[in-house]
Order: sequence, then structure tokens, then C-alpha cells
Amino acid sequence: HCLEKAHSIETWQGDRLVGGLYGIVMGRVFFGESMFTRISDASKVAFVTLVRQLSEWDFAMIDCQVTTWHLLRFGAKEIPRSSFLERLKKLIDSPSKAPTGKWRSFCPEM
Repeated sequence: HCLEKAHSIETWQGDRLVGGLYGIVMGRVFFGESMFTRISDASKVAFVTLVRQLSEWDFAMIDCQVTTWHLLRFGAKEIPRSSFLERLKKLIDSPSKAPTGKWRSFCPEM
């Protein structure tokens, strides 16, 4: 977090944190670490928001770590480890268009 590589994507309902996820950024890859939800689909809202924003910032890959049905329905694809490592070598040193430092709100209130 102090190196500004760890980021949380949060879903709020009023002043209550109801879901979200966090992960680490290296180059054009977001490594998802954990998701949580207190109400139905709150973490999914955070994930979809993240995917849209990362696309605008020219990210090339999200490492979801574990294949789940809900990630597959959002377009996740499992790839062989050798392909993952090959892509990773190219992408972690490739700059994205994400702002440096702390990420601020990139989704209007709904």
C-alpha cells in the first residue's frame, strides 16, 4: 500500500461499505487478491467497475487466481501456466495509462 501498488475497489451504499475487492498492480496486470460482499452482488459491482476502468487504462490482464462461475460469466478465461508466465513477462514492465499514486473514485454515485 505504501508503494501505491495495492488498490481497493469498493462498493458503498450510503456510508456503509457493502462489498469490494483489492489487488496489486504491476505494469499492465492487476492481480486480484480477495473479494468480499455484505449484500448480494456488491463485489460483482466492484469487479465490473474495475474491469471497465482497467480497459480504459490499457491493462491487458487481470489475474483472478481461481476460476469461478461468476468470473467466467464476466469473461474470465483460464489459460495454461506457460501462457500466463509468457504474457506476464511482457506485461509487468509495460506501462499502463493508470494514474500513478492512489486511485481516486472513478465511478459516479449510483
